[in-house]
Amino acid sequence: MLLSVVQNDPRYGEKKENIQQCLSMMETVRADLYVLPELFATGYNFIDKDEVHALAETYDNGITFTELEKYCRKKRCFVIFGFAEREGEKLYNSAALLGFNGIKGLYRKVHLFDREKLFFEPGNLGFQVFDVPFGKVGLMICFDWYFPESARTLALMGAQLIAHPSNLVLPNCPDSMPTRSLENRVYTATANRVGTEDRGGHSLTFIGKSQITTPYGKILCRLAEKKAEVAVEEIDLSLAVDKKLAGMNNLFKDRRPDMYILNTLK
Repeated sequence: MLLSVVQNDPRYGEKKENIQQCLSMMETVRADLYVLPELFATGYNFIDKDEVHALAETYDNGITFTELEKYCRKKRCFVIFGFAEREGEKLYNSAALLGFNGIKGLYRKVHLFDREKLFFEPGNLGFQVFDVPFGKVGLMICFDWYFPESARTLALMGAQLIAHPSNLVLPNCPDSMPTRSLENRVYTATANRVGTEDRGGHSLTFIGKSQITTPYGKILCRLAEKKAEVAVEEIDLSLAVDKKLAGMNNLFKDRRPDMYILNTLK
């Protein structure tokens, strides 16, 4: 399959323009699946909940869904993207999967980063893996990567590819994702953004470096730190099925859950 990561430079609150920026980049490459950043159309650095409410969309409705679904149908492809989701009075930092054949999926970010806790509810759907024609795709968002349980859970659920919409400001993720791929024998696709948002006394600069990594920890592509751009790579998801290592070892069968301490904090 052909996998693309899209790295944009959004302007806060300018949804139509931000969506069009990504669509224009996507038009330059052909892919079966495009992965877009977290909150790619709204911007990230909110001042208060009223701002989030004004920019949020209900699941399967709104301009973001409408425009991307049209693109999926036109190009017969799939798109994963991050968005601010409104469900009643509750707000979630979410990611959606859209496809040309009506397949849809929703994930709500489990691990909220810093000031996100002022605006969003913690995700309540659990980690999600979806069947698409080319394989099994799991979703996590940005800061989820910092918790190895996130990627491991998705891999144990059968994910061959982990799509990772992000708005990264910390420097560590690009060099760490090969380890997430290696320890779970899965592909990962981190789609980050670039640019700076200075609002309400809080300034955030996003690090770019979107990338695609193989189940063997090889970085197939890494985008620039400060430039909006897009990349596409041909990948073979069957490589993520076999969890065998040298000789008698298997990444999953050799696990010893009885020896692990997973719940120590009360």
